[in-house]
Amino acid sequence: MRKILLIALIFMGHHLFAQSYTPSAVNMEARKWFTDARFGLFIHWGPFSIPGSGEWVMNERKITVKNYSRLEQFFNPIDFNAQEWVALAKNSGMKYITLITRHHDGFSMWDTKYSDFNIMNTPYKKDIVKMIAEECHKQGIKLFLYYSLLDWRREDYPHETGRTGQFSGRTGKGNYASYLQFMKNQLTELLTNYGEVSGIWFDGHWDQTAPEGEKDRSSRIDWKYDEIYGLIHKLQPQCMIGNNHHLSPFPGEDFQMFERDLPGENKSGLSFQEASRLPLEACETINGSWGFNLSDTTYKTPKQLVDYLVRAAALGANLLLNIGPMPNGDIQPEFKERLLFMGDWLKTNGESIYGTTAGYLKPASWGSLTQKGNKVYVHILSAEVQKVELPDFPFKKIKKAYLLKDRSAVKAVLKDAKVTISAGAGNGEPDRIVVLETGS
Repeated sequence: MRKILLIALIFMGHHLFAQSYTPSAVNMEARKWFTDARFGLFIHWGPFSIPGSGEWVMNERKITVKNYSRLEQFFNPIDFNAQEWVALAKNSGMKYITLITRHHDGFSMWDTKYSDFNIMNTPYKKDIVKMIAEECHKQGIKLFLYYSLLDWRREDYPHETGRTGQFSGRTGKGNYASYLQFMKNQLTELLTNYGEVSGIWFDGHWDQTAPEGEKDRSSRIDWKYDEIYGLIHKLQPQCMIGNNHHLSPFPGEDFQMFERDLPGENKSGLSFQEASRLPLEACETINGSWGFNLSDTTYKTPKQLVDYLVRAAALGANLLLNIGPMPNGDIQPEFKERLLFMGDWLKTNGESIYGTTAGYLKPASWGSLTQKGNKVYVHILSAEVQKVELPDFPFKKIKKAYLLKDRSAVKAVLKDAKVTISAGAGNGEPDRIVVLETGS
């Protein structure tokens, strides 16, 4: 009986927490904007870029806090140009930027009063977050800020129970009350000193859980998300909150992300959770690394990137595409070339991506669907496919059928709720898009 009562109390407490957050009107507007945006730029950058071995170099090479802290004196990105970075995102067809402000190594990319391990104590001595924020506001790009919940340097982070950071040389005992206040102080800085922030992108919850795929992934610590999320929504009600915990969304979160996965696919072994009704986002890299990696030349082709964007939109999700700039502040040409290809492609085909909803059919081997109003966009991603059949078509009439790129007519026959499209052979383009204008 006591066990049943305890379970009931836990459920009631969770239910009360869930009901305590009612998104504001401006937050709901922000969610609508986010869902329509469809494409954003992820930026992993900091002192971890210096060794050229990815953003997990401190953990993977078992570098101690003492030794890793020396990177602060080497970080001097003299070629960084915020105007060029934001313009690149804009010219690539992206609508928002998600910038790393503090990764797991604990380095803060802004002028913070709450940590000495920050950009102002490098030879560079300029606030990166401020410069990016000002350019985003100037150029009309929304700004999201990535913030790590875990820290491989701080003694007060509950490192004893963490899955990572066990070789940093820390000997003290974690104190989550102290660490929580530290995070609140830093988040307050980020949400009061840099103008409008469209979202906070949390990462690191998984450090305190069993590995992804395990039956029980409950956290070993109480993160006090009601306090953290409540603070954010109080400071900027429109600010959307997402948490890369690889679980179903928690109360107070405004969007759901999938790491290296499209919703429902779980090819990476990280995203076992099902897609929720919140706005969705899939994040992916251009090569195999998030942070700058000298030896990683496994660049995805422009065709692969278009496929990923299209299939994300077909599942009702955004694509947050990552770059890992070089330590000097320049973005390597392989990234620039691919981003600008995406921008050029979207100039012609953006209508079939921006502001669309998921297709009524799931993506298939031939391609996928997106929808907007009375239009169904048929994305034929396979060059070999010349005929596409759409079963259970939800409209009674097709008024027009044509290629989006030049509006040339395409044969589309609707019979017994099945559409048969004769698209012809592909000519090397990454995606043949047939527009079906429908009617009742």
